[in-house]
Formats: sequence, C-alpha cells, structure tokens
Amino acid sequence: MLYYLFNFLDKNYQVPGAGLFEFISFRSAMAIILSLAISTIYGKKIINYLQKKQIGESVRDLGLKGQNAKAGTPTMGGLIIIIATLIPVFLFAKLENIYVILLIITTIWMGVIGFIDDYIKTFKKNKEGLEGKFKVLGQIGLGLIVGCTIYFHPGITVKEDVQITNNDQTMMVAAEDISSGAEIKSTTTTIPFFKNNEFNYSSLISWIDPDLANYAWLIFIPIVIFIVTAVSNGANLTDGIDGLAAGTSAIIVVTLAIFAWVSGNIIFSEYLNIMYIPRSGEMTIFIMAFAGALVGFLWYNTFPAQVFMGDTGSLTIGGIIAVLAIATRKELMIPVLCGIFLIENLSVVLQVGWFKITKKRYGEGRRIFLMSPLHHHYQKLGMHESKIVVRFWIVGIFLAIVTVVTLKLR
Repeated sequence: MLYYLFNFLDKNYQVPGAGLFEFISFRSAMAIILSLAISTIYGKKIINYLQKKQIGESVRDLGLKGQNAKAGTPTMGGLIIIIATLIPVFLFAKLENIYVILLIITTIWMGVIGFIDDYIKTFKKNKEGLEGKFKVLGQIGLGLIVGCTIYFHPGITVKEDVQITNNDQTMMVAAEDISSGAEIKSTTTTIPFFKNNEFNYSSLISWIDPDLANYAWLIFIPIVIFIVTAVSNGANLTDGIDGLAAGTSAIIVVTLAIFAWVSGNIIFSEYLNIMYIPRSGEMTIFIMAFAGALVGFLWYNTFPAQVFMGDTGSLTIGGIIAVLAIATRKELMIPVLCGIFLIENLSVVLQVGWFKITKKRYGEGRRIFLMSPLHHHYQKLGMHESKIVVRFWIVGIFLAIVTVVTLKLR
C-alpha cells in the first residue's frame, strides 16, 4: 500500500525520496527490516498471549533427554511468522502482481490448515491433530491452485532469446525494450549442473504426438502437487528440535531470493545466461519479508525455545518454499537446496519401510536409525540438540552455496 502511496506522490508532486519505492532492492530492504521488527518486538507479545491462554505444547514421551522440560511451551508460534510476513508484503509489494497474489494465497491457505491441526491438538486434547488425509487434501488443493495458475494465467510467462543492447544507457532501459524475445507461456524449468539446462515438461508427452504438447498440464499440475506436498511435509518433519526448521528455512529462502531477483532482472539473467521470468522480481519483497520473519522468530525459538511454531508455521514454511521454487523455475534444484528436508523425509520413509519389511520377513521389525526423523537419531546418540541444529545449519549453508553455484556451473 505504501508503494502505491509513494508512487502517487512521486508522479504528481515529485516528493523527494518517493521514487525509491520504484526499486525492488529498496522495498526488499524495508520489508526485511519491518518483518524483523514485527517478529522480534510484537512476537514477544504474541508469546505472552499464547501463555495467558495456556496454548502449550503437549509432549509425547519419546525417551529423549530434556523432552519433558518442553511441555507447556507455547505453540502456534507460526502466527508470528505469518503476521510478520504479510504486513510488510501488503505495505511494500505490488499487490496486483500474480506471483505476490499466489504467495499470499499460499501463506493463508497453509496457515489455516496448520492452525486447525494445532487447534485440535491444543484445545481438543487430541495429540494426533488433524487427520493426515485432510492435511494431504489441503496440500493437493494448494497444488491445484498453484499448478493451474502457473500454467494458465497469462501473466506468468518467460522470455526466450534475450539480447542486451550495447550502449551506455542499457541500465536505464526498461526490460521490455531491450529484449528481442517475446513473452511466451511455457512449462520450461531449470535442470542443475547441465550445460543446456532447460527442460520442458511438455516433452514428457509430446514425444508421443507433437499435438499432445497442448495437454502438458496433465503432467505439469500433478508434478506441482507432488512438490508442494513433499516440501511442506519435509518442513513439518524437520520441525522437531529448537531452531532447526526456522534456521534451515531462512537459509533456503534467502537463496531463493537470489534466484527470484536475478530471474526477474533482464541484465543479470542475460549475464548469467539463465531464464528471464518477467515480473518475478517482485517476489523478492515477499521472500525478504519472509526471511526477516523467520530470523525474528528464531530469536525466541532457539534453545531453550520460548515458543514452538507448530504446524501453523511448519506447513506454511514448506508450502511457501515449494511455491517459490516452482515460480522461479528452480523446482528441480529442491533436492539440493532443500537437502535437509529431503533427508528428514527419507529417514522416516526408510525407517518405516525397513521396519515393515523386516517384520514381515523375520517376525520382528528392525530399524535403520535409533529414531526418525534423522535429528532424533543424533539425539539418541547423546548429542545436544543445539549442536545438532548448528551442524544442520552448516550443511544447509553448504547446500545453498552449491545451489547458487549452479547458476554458472553447468
């Protein structure tokens, strides 16, 4: 909203400084500063309110050291992340931008699902929370919305064969004026580590008959649904010890901010020889607000945690990360960038699968890990959770660097 106000003041009254709001970099900086302030200053007020209402975590006895001390810690802290993200977005982003609209819908959609789950656990005293099938239905619903919007909306396009004019005023020329390629609807995405690193989902079906390329949505939308479901569940599983999910997610979203900014900038996309996605740079404002909210939440979530994000936060985080990766056409980099989420997911799948196989074969189930998800395995080994978290962060930073390097390493 402030963007529109200062844009009006700049055009009609030439107010000094009002023109700064035209720059994505300035609005992104303002967004992260405001989100940090909201999550740290007003986050404490929300925590106090949750304590007053006795909205505390009910802890299962898993035999983990220090587990019982966490009982009663306020949960639903994901509300801090959601509020601290959306307020700066409404103030500084272009609200008519389809990418921003999609991210706002994602935040509210997954936030509601997570809130219902936490509400059932807290107020209905049902430790299972919302039934798994309803969570999955909610994730599928979001995947349908995202997939259909990206595939069919006319404002979501890419430009091919981008060329930069060679003159001293290039930096001052609008992106549309210096691109020779027309905006096209495409299901093209990026494959990491390959020289010709673009892949079109339509090729999965058009090899049968070229005319089938018009039905690429039959392939694309289910893939989007799978990604949204997998990443949101991965984030949910990662939220098991203090600071792990919030810190890991902050590293991931800052990396995605780099992708969104360079993909939406005609100069840098041409220099890096990556796909130029018109209007996608506006996502940077949302991402930086989201990153600030995560870091601010981490202030209260580090060991010993004063608040837990609950499914209100973890499902929302996973959904947003998935949509950001898909929107920036970097979803095939998720196994690298979100490697922590992936290994947490795999540890559960392998543990459950191996237990069932060995029980059927030997009459007694056997385990690969002492406990899953993976972070609990290290807890069982006697490692302090703070050390586990910091080491997972270090791995996350390494994976983020590798992901960024793929911009030029092919």
